Amino acid sequence: MSRTNALVVCLLVGTLLAHAERQFKTQAEYDAYNEVTKDLAANNPQKALTDLEAWKQKFPDSDFKDDRVALQVQTLAAANQPAKALDAAADLMGKDLSSALSGPAQVIKLLYTLAVAIQNVPDPTPAQLAAGAQAARQLAAFDKAPDGVAPEAWAQARHDMQAAAKAASLYTALIPSAQAMNHKDCDAAEAAARKAIDQFPESGQAAWSLGSALLCLQKTHPEKAPVAIYEFARAASLEPQKAMVDPKWQQATAEPYLEKIYNQYHGADADGLRQLKMLAVTSPLPPGDFQLKSVGAIAAEKQEEFEKSNPKLALWMQIKAALTAANGDQYFDAELKNSAVPPLPGVVMEARPACRPKELLVAIKEPDKDVLEGQILLKFEKPLNGKPEVPADIQFEGLPSAFTASPFLLTMDAEVGKVTGLKVSPCTPKR
Repeated sequence: MSRTNALVVCLLVGTLLAHAERQFKTQAEYDAYNEVTKDLAANNPQKALTDLEAWKQKFPDSDFKDDRVALQVQTLAAANQPAKALDAAADLMGKDLSSALSGPAQVIKLLYTLAVAIQNVPDPTPAQLAAGAQAARQLAAFDKAPDGVAPEAWAQARHDMQAAAKAASLYTALIPSAQAMNHKDCDAAEAAARKAIDQFPESGQAAWSLGSALLCLQKTHPEKAPVAIYEFARAASLEPQKAMVDPKWQQATAEPYLEKIYNQYHGADADGLRQLKMLAVTSPLPPGDFQLKSVGAIAAEKQEEFEKSNPKLALWMQIKAALTAANGDQYFDAELKNSAVPPLPGVVMEARPACRPKELLVAIKEPDKDVLEGQILLKFEKPLNGKPEVPADIQFEGLPSAFTASPFLLTMDAEVGKVTGLKVSPCTPKR
């Protein structure tokens, strides 16, 4: 129990008696009230609820009817019924509590109870949410010390009241986004999360909520994915106390999820992730020039650069990709067969036969492949005049004439004059 909670519980006893303008109508009414205080002191909220109802039935027009509602709210909360506590407070929260209740202690206890209660309702109604938010605002602003409270105790109480009010305000700010996400309304979730960040720019949970909403939208709005990852990085990297988050949650949930989603979107990049986390703690939202390239965008840039610097090899990669696709045979017959292919670079792997061959098995050096494999068979109408050097780098042209998918082999009819770089030596005479 916090010091504030302990303080207001102690001040509750006798509070109603201390109000000069209100009186119990009879001894019987006082006895009814006294039964409630005994129940609360004995930590018996269920009996307290029963006795509160009996008091209400016997004395509906009591001078303390608003105080009775406040006691009902506190008792419902003590009975682990926070939603009912908020519902019970609805009419009372529409009044001036300083006038409606019998002193500051009753006001503090009511507001504190509601501020705690709203945080224990996972899916509050709009009315409950409004009551909780209002209680948090009033608790944060309340500055009238109860009679008899020492300045030091009041200073500590005010500190704890502010902390409870801030936690409740943050919760009520975050809940609308969570509720929208539960209903799969990603647009509403984003709007609510941005509103929460405006109100609590240092909140790690607000950043997490916005990241979740933006990620929800990225299927139809892919441009939102980088900002979502930025917000996850912020949630994982902010100083826990300032961000009002549990460091264990950051370590066990936020950090692993950030790394997972970052690697999925951008690719493994430890240094890039470290820089993103450093940037994310500087501002609730990313700077206007913020960029985080996707795996696809990075691959496209690499492919574009590859095609510019290696146009011939890039052409072969395109041809091979089309041939190895599901409809590779159709592509060969309809588009590639007997069509002139621009010069390609290759490596002679085998001459068939070794001397005066009419066929050369050629490999092409592909990126990210350490082992050369013969993939093209060059066929000549007349045999070569000698023994080709193997292996040897060449450049060749030809007309595709046959294709097998497994094992992969593209046969091309070629002319000796259109194969450059080929080194041929005289065949060794047979003895």
